[in-house]
Amino acid sequence: MSDTTADLIARILAATPVFDGHNDLPMALRVRSGYSVEGLADGRPDLHTDLPRLRAGGVGAQFWSVYVSSKLPEPEAVLSTLEQIDAVYRLVARYPDALRIAYTAADVERSFTDGRIASLLGVEGGHSLAESLGVLRSFARLGVRYVTLTHNDNTSWADSATDEPGVGGLNATGRAIVAELNRTGVLVDLSHVAESTQRAALAVSTSPVLFSHSSTRALNDHPRNVTDEVLQLLPDNGGVIQLTFVPYFISADVADWAAELEEERARLELPARTWPWPRAPRPAEDPALVAEEHGVLLAAPVDDRLRRWTEAHPRPEVTAAQVADHVEHAREVAGRDHIGLGGDYDGVDHQPTGLADVSGYPVLLRELADRGWSRADLEALTGRNVLRVLREAEERATEPLWPTAPLR
Repeated sequence: MSDTTADLIARILAATPVFDGHNDLPMALRVRSGYSVEGLADGRPDLHTDLPRLRAGGVGAQFWSVYVSSKLPEPEAVLSTLEQIDAVYRLVARYPDALRIAYTAADVERSFTDGRIASLLGVEGGHSLAESLGVLRSFARLGVRYVTLTHNDNTSWADSATDEPGVGGLNATGRAIVAELNRTGVLVDLSHVAESTQRAALAVSTSPVLFSHSSTRALNDHPRNVTDEVLQLLPDNGGVIQLTFVPYFISADVADWAAELEEERARLELPARTWPWPRAPRPAEDPALVAEEHGVLLAAPVDDRLRRWTEAHPRPEVTAAQVADHVEHAREVAGRDHIGLGGDYDGVDHQPTGLADVSGYPVLLRELADRGWSRADLEALTGRNVLRVLREAEERATEPLWPTAPLR
């Protein structure tokens, strides 16, 4: 990176730090640490995310995903989501000099000024609502600022991108849930949902929507990516797509490799990969013992035949340039004011070269700067667009429910 480019990116990140749409650190802490939040100030190489690398990456605001499995019965999903929310609050309380809970755009900007990373909550999947507006409002009162309408499985009221069509997008219950999200100022997140659901939500939402971590389908025809036809609807809605780095979504070669791996698994008559939902520590139980229990499952040996196949067919690498291609395509179709970043760190097993962890955002910004992106272009991408969406949702809410002051 030339001194000129390095200086430009430093100025951008000082003025408008990265406001990332999706990070699965709470889930990673549940699995790897039994929800212990220790060690993040010193560095956690077993994770994509820790405080030194967030600083190195220029991250100034983070939507922490409070994801729970969509395979869980919905009442259990509500319980587990509350545990995930608690993990974020404990994380912030443990590192008050580095992190601050934020509920509003003004909170985010105040955190920028104070040199702390604004921490916001995003519920990843409508199953966590258990079809209850009371649960939705309770989450809003805890500070949840977006709800992804589905995860990998349909709900009874919305179709997922990775499930068979169920209700044709949104049914009456789904439309009522979108209306309540708008009314209470919680963002409608359309990552993970079927195109029919995206279109239905865009048709009825009175506030800007978010795609917290998706890429473009024109460059890789993956069901988790967004078509140009939907991207073209964002300007009228005012929403933002936060481009993700997930290699399976970025590269058709990686997606094809993953499909071939599953075909080989089936040919060998190996069982499908499944992981039980990791339990949280019980009262008075040592988190380290729970983490050890989870570790045994994570370290389960790979069948020798499958290992030999992966050695002979290594997973293709993805580059920051390929990620930049998706970012540029989204800008071309939706416009500069409707793009952002949503890395999905600690939610996938690997990330692109140069973007291996949360310190990598400057690598992508350098790639875009080298392609001629201006400072204004890059600041729109890093944070200004998402701040606008958050603020507009607040202004249009008729009964905002987030707490009135951030945690100190």
